[in-house]
Amino acid sequence: MQNNSLLKSLTENVYTKQIQESLLKESAKVQLKSFVGSSKSIVAASIIKESKSPQLFILNDKESANYFINDLENLLNHEVYFYPASYRRAYQIEETDNSNILLRAEVLNKLNNKRNSIIVSYPEALSEKVVSRRVLKQKTITLSEGDIHHPSLLEEQLIENKFSEVDFVTDPGQFSVRGGIIDVFSYADENPFRIEFFDDEIESIRTFNINTQLSVENKNKISIIPNTEAKKIKEKQVSLLEYLPKSSTIWLEDSLFTLGKLEQYFEKAETEFDKIKDSNIKQISPISLFTNGSQFSAELDEFRVIEFGNNNIFNPDLELLSESKPLIKINKKFDLFFKELIHNQENGIKNVLLCSSEEQEERFKQIIENSKNEIAYTSIVNSLHEGFIDEKNKIAIYTDHQIFNRHHRFRSKTKFTDKQAITLKQLTNLQIGDFVTHIDHGIGEFAGLHKIDNNGKKQENIKLLYKGGDILYISVHSLHKISKFTGKEGHAPNINQLGGTKWQTTKNKTKSRIKKIAFNLIQLYAKRKTSKGFAYSADSYLQHELEASFMWEDTPDQTLATKSIKEDMENDQPMDRLICGDVGFGKTELAVRAAFKAVTDNKQVAILVPTTILALQHFKTFQKRLKDFPCKVDYINRFRTIKQQNKTLSELKEGTVDILIGTHRIVGKDVTFNDLGLLIIDEEQKFGVNVKDKLKKFKEDVDILTLTATPIPRTLQFSLLGARDLSVINTPPPNRIAINTEIVGFNEEIIRDAVQYEISRNGQVFFIHNRIDNIKEVASIIQRLVPNAKIRVGHGRLEGDELEKLMIDFIEGEFDVLVSTTIVENGVDVPNANTIIINNANHFGLSDLHQMRGRVGRSNKKAFCYLISPPYHQLSDDSRKRMMALEQFSNLGSGFSIAMRDLDIRGAGDLLGADQSGFINEIGFDMYQKILNEAIEELKQEKFNELFEENKEEYFIKDCQIDTDLEILIPDTYISNIEERLNIYKELNQMNNKEDLELFKTNITDRFGNIPTEVKDLISSMELKWISKEIGFERLLLKNNLLRAYFTTKTDSKYFDSDVFGKILNYLKNNFESCEMKEKNNKLSLIINNIDSVRKAISICKNILS
Repeated sequence: MQNNSLLKSLTENVYTKQIQESLLKESAKVQLKSFVGSSKSIVAASIIKESKSPQLFILNDKESANYFINDLENLLNHEVYFYPASYRRAYQIEETDNSNILLRAEVLNKLNNKRNSIIVSYPEALSEKVVSRRVLKQKTITLSEGDIHHPSLLEEQLIENKFSEVDFVTDPGQFSVRGGIIDVFSYADENPFRIEFFDDEIESIRTFNINTQLSVENKNKISIIPNTEAKKIKEKQVSLLEYLPKSSTIWLEDSLFTLGKLEQYFEKAETEFDKIKDSNIKQISPISLFTNGSQFSAELDEFRVIEFGNNNIFNPDLELLSESKPLIKINKKFDLFFKELIHNQENGIKNVLLCSSEEQEERFKQIIENSKNEIAYTSIVNSLHEGFIDEKNKIAIYTDHQIFNRHHRFRSKTKFTDKQAITLKQLTNLQIGDFVTHIDHGIGEFAGLHKIDNNGKKQENIKLLYKGGDILYISVHSLHKISKFTGKEGHAPNINQLGGTKWQTTKNKTKSRIKKIAFNLIQLYAKRKTSKGFAYSADSYLQHELEASFMWEDTPDQTLATKSIKEDMENDQPMDRLICGDVGFGKTELAVRAAFKAVTDNKQVAILVPTTILALQHFKTFQKRLKDFPCKVDYINRFRTIKQQNKTLSELKEGTVDILIGTHRIVGKDVTFNDLGLLIIDEEQKFGVNVKDKLKKFKEDVDILTLTATPIPRTLQFSLLGARDLSVINTPPPNRIAINTEIVGFNEEIIRDAVQYEISRNGQVFFIHNRIDNIKEVASIIQRLVPNAKIRVGHGRLEGDELEKLMIDFIEGEFDVLVSTTIVENGVDVPNANTIIINNANHFGLSDLHQMRGRVGRSNKKAFCYLISPPYHQLSDDSRKRMMALEQFSNLGSGFSIAMRDLDIRGAGDLLGADQSGFINEIGFDMYQKILNEAIEELKQEKFNELFEENKEEYFIKDCQIDTDLEILIPDTYISNIEERLNIYKELNQMNNKEDLELFKTNITDRFGNIPTEVKDLISSMELKWISKEIGFERLLLKNNLLRAYFTTKTDSKYFDSDVFGKILNYLKNNFESCEMKEKNNKLSLIINNIDSVRKAISICKNILS
């Protein structure tokens, strides 16, 4: 494994042996002095590798603990356990952090089972005492495969341990019972367990994934551990050190700091306790719940202790002084870097370069090869937090994030937080009373699943209510025809009438509108395919240097998009590429790279932006990124004086300005380029028609790159093949720091602290308050709380110039706090603003909140987002769910998936022109997508046949409908939860090949036990549907032991001349005694006798095709 190679190339550490020897003595004390950067973790790793006893590392805070874990995991092949704090504040029990409780329980469980664990923690976590060993052993339920253990007994034990019963297990502390299967989520494991019983013997135990609910791996023996934190109430608590065997080694980064912190937390707990001790609830005194400094140092004394920082407290048995020194700040100055490498080489020091990815390694190789120096170095794809030069061990370690001054993001150990799929599923789940759209009948109301008697057999149907109380039952086979109605939030649609014409008209109107737009797009694409442009040369070393110096790591999407842009530019067809991606996902970086590529080939670049503010902002970004390169960037907007503008324009004409950024002023008559090669358009959706027309004259042979932040609905990208060249960036840069999101009441103390903290680190604050009438009062409250802050107010009623001036001042850092309405949502980037406070957050939709939160956390500082809202119990269910979703998904990309749902609805409106969003609200978004796909398919076949020849695979009919009186359903006894039954029906309906069906069978057997006959028939009926579609049956009736198949009613269809129809006639000829063909009311049908099961029907259809 790669990790091994990392430690191997660094081992033979001269200090290891000495430390190991002194650790042989019981309760030895060792001090390591002036070890810098990751040399601490390297020494620690080399000790752990040889050690057989548990190790506890105490770092100063959560962040350094996480970096340390990252280092250890990169150096060793051991799992490292993180032991975090469970509360946010003492005595506020309801504020526990669920995933942290799990991590804590996991550590206790490991120590209880006598493992040699490596644990990393920090003072705050150690200040809380834990349940004692004896109690934990008592409360643990241990099960093994083959045990005799009655299921109902297990249920009782779980309930006694405060586990709660649910339909599907998604959170720790839950269990569910389905027939002979019990699912349970213990507090000390990453995945829940599925225990399958045969009578009262445990037949198998496996873990499963909460998102898919499918099994992951088999287990022979498991321990189910209850919530160890909840027991704080009765039993005696002990410090974590009591769990550690006396042979353990404890490492302290800063002993005095740790003890000081423990005292501080203890005092805090005492003051909290004094506040509440007179209340009716009996609270336990702090001394039984928290450890203080003196207690802790007394306990420490009995262990082996290694102090590897400053401020030590013990008299050492061994003191080691390291000769390592930190790296000098290289900050992209490569000549300095090369000098240092050569200097090391001459002094016999080995140079090791750690790169975060293979692309980075490749770029370094290019840059070093270009330097013309003979430099010997080893490069390894791996990362440590900080490099160093160690004279004694003769090694120098460089990390790419330090050379390029990037933020180094640790992959933090928050297991147990992967619950996104479930929240997404909840958003699309159908609940009774929801509006749904049926493709043939329009909008109705969902009234649940109902069982209907059909020839004495039970079947399950979906009941929809239409206007005037009409009822429509649709079979579970037609589920794909309905979709949940999603329009704008809070918009209730009109319910259609069954058999009315209104729905058909709406549908056709939408279709023809879509066709018109798509037609133009496809035509444009065909035209561009034939013209010639400039072909750029391959990348130069300057290009590599620019790309390697990007502040963040490239995401896979970005790498792909960069590659596509370059291929387009190096090709002689003019480029026309659209890049979509959310706010802050690195679109601008792609523009910088493309622009620079054009400049290195002596072409000029024009960048068109919608607002004056953006022009200035892009100018700053481009200037900053290109400051070390031979390239002149300038901008033009109405804030520049006439004199400045004229100077820029004349330089542009002479060709000394390489990149010009500006608003629509760029397309003015007086602007002439010397040799324009690339046009970049940002936020295209915001430009008017006349600007776009003027752009057309640029268009013929210039390469064009368009950036937009409105995420285009996924399906459009595939179907609008016309805008062929599309790159979508769905993932945020991986080393962005997650934004710390907290939900708080309107609490002056919190607001004061937040603003004060941000100003103290020279940052700025957004305060969002969405009511203009009292925004001034809010500003004065903040002024009162933080008298030294410079505060200004902004809202949409200000004049355009005033507003722009205000925003520009804010970007330039002229004042500290901007109190404004939601106008900040749109694209303004203030890298220095890293705290946003949103008042009455419960009034916003998810995507608004996500967009606003995306305003902060755009540099490498930790960002904070405070959502001010009334207490949870006063909120409506929806608001509460929204706020919680936002708090859970504090990473940039994760919220994206949820916001997508919201944004899709709006974004699609922009996509096909303004009047489209009206349609979307009339027919719902999913239905809109379905109609869109149909329209595009028809267009491709009718008008652009030759353009799309490569992807032809036609069926003569789109869909085959099956009606039957066989018992085809999922019985309640198999899956009792209605919502889940509906989901399973839906999933079945979306399948279109045999492999999927097989997988589906395995999955439901895994989740619900053996498949009953009715469900087997249901699954086979899907297969029957596909074969019938292939044969060309429009409808299939399976009733009274007869199979009746109807053909298409279009008499002029090419189907009747096809090979397939020939096969049917052949079959008829050979089997005339058991089948016949009839025509009645212009409907042609094939009738076959003695078919009493789905399987028989399938084999007949297969015979026809063979």
